[in-house]
Amino acid sequence: MKVKIHGGVGEKGRTCIGVEQGGTRLLLDVGVDTSAPRGSGYYPAITPEELRLLDAIIVTHAHEDHVAALGWCFVNGFSGRVLMTTESAAEVDATLAAYATPQERELAGQSAPEIIAAGQDFNIGPLAIRTGRSGHVVGGIWCHLSAAEGSLTYCGDIVPASPVFAMDQLPPCDLLLLDASYGEDRVPAAERGAAIRRWLSAHSQSAVLPTPLSGRSIELIGLIEGPIAIHPSMRAALAQQIAASAWLKPGTTDLLSARLAAASLWEEGQALPAAVLLCDDGMGLSGPSRAALAQARREGHPVLLTGHVPKGSPADALLAAGKADWLRFPTHPTLPENAAIAAASGANCVLAHSCDAATARALASDIQNLNAELKPGDSIEI
Repeated sequence: MKVKIHGGVGEKGRTCIGVEQGGTRLLLDVGVDTSAPRGSGYYPAITPEELRLLDAIIVTHAHEDHVAALGWCFVNGFSGRVLMTTESAAEVDATLAAYATPQERELAGQSAPEIIAAGQDFNIGPLAIRTGRSGHVVGGIWCHLSAAEGSLTYCGDIVPASPVFAMDQLPPCDLLLLDASYGEDRVPAAERGAAIRRWLSAHSQSAVLPTPLSGRSIELIGLIEGPIAIHPSMRAALAQQIAASAWLKPGTTDLLSARLAAASLWEEGQALPAAVLLCDDGMGLSGPSRAALAQARREGHPVLLTGHVPKGSPADALLAAGKADWLRFPTHPTLPENAAIAAASGANCVLAHSCDAATARALASDIQNLNAELKPGDSIEI
């Protein structure tokens, strides 16, 4: 089995992993790098010829760094199968609307994805594929691929200790691609959540929290104890995620439903509400957060950033100007969690995705068999 890096290893963003076995070729995710200008660095490092030879693309979830290049693949010659969960399929168009060109969005929309379910086993050519819930978002999965020569597990984005989302146990493998988004972070999720609660308690009557529509928004609703406001465009998507109880931990659906039902609505042009305003996306690059962050900056309104902040984004500008606070919300594994996952996998080779090369090298002392030298364009054999 040959694995080729097209993005996301040795760098953050545009996650895209190629797998070839017995003449069958597929990609695991096709993300973009929102820190890069639109161009070669924005999209996966894969040629039109390689795209034309692909049999399939498997999408682990609908965040921009994992799916926003889907239409670009069609523009550049891909004509194969696209596989994802029902829940991810429902969110892809909104992601493409924010991060793809109109042509890319249109071509992706013309191709109906094949629906897979977490826990479902299926085959693409000689590759036996298993998936499981990732704990990161509703509809998010990890993927395990195996053939006679060996096996790999691609985590995508996972959260072993989410208070809301369920994660299924990862199987053993020969090659493991870990979600290293948080690098050397060792702070437990419970401690991160407590810090955010303290910040929210101090700003319970006025705060803006830009957040991805899928995943973190639901977890923040579970964390916020005071009044909540949302943009009207978010309500249906949030309600749909909360209703997908098979992806949630037992006992969370009723609480989340009640808090969403009680949320007030805010729209562009209105005064910022006397509540914690959740608005997508998490970086101010698209959606209602663009207007909300601009208004918060003009008015000196408190802003809390809780995830990745790309360089040059509105959220980055606020942070650099001292007009926003940043506290990491735990939506990826910590270093101790990744070390435990790697040890349990039995993998004789581990790659770190969603982090740069320097960070990967720093992880090698804690994660056995971590190869920190691969970069886009490189290949490895199992």
